[in-house]
Amino acid sequence: MTVRTILAINGSERVGGNTSEVLRRLEPVLAERRVHLEIVELAAVALARCGICGDCNMRPAPCGYSDDAKSIVARMVAADGIIYACPVHGFGTASLMQQFIERTGVGYLRFERPLTNKVAGVIVTGRRYSHMDVYAQLLHNVMLNRMILVGSGYPAVVHAGGRGEASFDHEGIDAVMRMVHRMVDMIDILGRHRELTGEHLSPPLGTERVPL
Repeated sequence: MTVRTILAINGSERVGGNTSEVLRRLEPVLAERRVHLEIVELAAVALARCGICGDCNMRPAPCGYSDDAKSIVARMVAADGIIYACPVHGFGTASLMQQFIERTGVGYLRFERPLTNKVAGVIVTGRRYSHMDVYAQLLHNVMLNRMILVGSGYPAVVHAGGRGEASFDHEGIDAVMRMVHRMVDMIDILGRHRELTGEHLSPPLGTERVPL
């Protein structure tokens, strides 16, 4: 059986924090199902902020900045599944994840929607507040990029404040595990469909990109 890959984007500014801990707990679970988990720690890559050029709607080519955004997008395109994982900061999405969404979404993904029909999941960590606001933003990004969102019953939200507290939210961790198993199931179903029929799901029909 072919080993599949799920790529997780960790939008936390703190490597080794609660979001990292939740993702690391997935590695042995996915390995048992012959799925390799790759984790992109945005705190450990070169990622420029969107600048003042403002020409993304008019330029015929992807973003001209030279950093790791392009290679991360290529890894997303190559993966079988995508996880957006992000903590709540200041009642909203951690700034590093917001920066990533802007750079990759406006600078690369809007041209051809290359993540269309990728299986996707969302994980949010945080202390007590605004989890669902962040969850909703990431969910909207999944939908905008025409991915196939997989749920878990309860949203995959883990309550944790101090370092190491994620492990104590058993209900949240359980929701994360259910979501990930369903992601693998959906990846397998889509793979079998391609093998049996030789067909892929419908490709994107145009994009939302409107030149100014």
